[in-house]
Amino acid sequence: MKSLVDHQLLSIPLERRSIRFWIKRFLDIVFSTLLLILLSPLLVIIAVLVKMTSEGPVLYSDYRVGQNGHLFKMYKFRTMFNNANEIKQQLLEHNEMSGPVFKIRRDPRITSFGYFLRKHSLDELPQLWSILKGDMSLVGPRPPLPEEVKQYQPWHRQRLSVKPGATCLWQIMGRNEIDDFDEWVRMDLDYIRRWSLQLDFKIILKTVWTVFKGTGC
Repeated sequence: MKSLVDHQLLSIPLERRSIRFWIKRFLDIVFSTLLLILLSPLLVIIAVLVKMTSEGPVLYSDYRVGQNGHLFKMYKFRTMFNNANEIKQQLLEHNEMSGPVFKIRRDPRITSFGYFLRKHSLDELPQLWSILKGDMSLVGPRPPLPEEVKQYQPWHRQRLSVKPGATCLWQIMGRNEIDDFDEWVRMDLDYIRRWSLQLDFKIILKTVWTVFKGTGC
């Protein structure tokens, strides 16, 4: 699909042909495949509970901006009521996040079961499919909405120079306590500049601990 970003703005130099990037992609394929197989019973249970606890589809899908500004469709377990987009317009003045991202701690659009899923990041398990397809990676900056990217400052767009990830530094370093989008982006750029396979493994291990603690939402 068409890119939303001028590639000249993606100014962080990265060795795309490095063997490390091929290893990263190989690990994404292996781990996403294994997790989809091993977690399939859990995925079915969550899907049934989503359907039983509120009206609407099991999965929520929308377009996100990936590497170099290319659009892709991302899937999550639905955690909100059907009229969530309508209610959002009424909640914009309560946004607790600076910048183009919308986030409030007690979002009335979220279902009771949705809060549980978000608290433990279980709503994001369908993103394993996006990782397997190659639209995302296990670790990388979170994929933004197209309308958010349109509000980016030029330096923000450097976070689009790599594949978006299911987890990132922001998620393991107190995402609920960070209300400054610029700080969030600085974390992403720090990750991109310092990227290594070892760093990815550290983030994945800390993400597992964060999921068990239930500090999401």
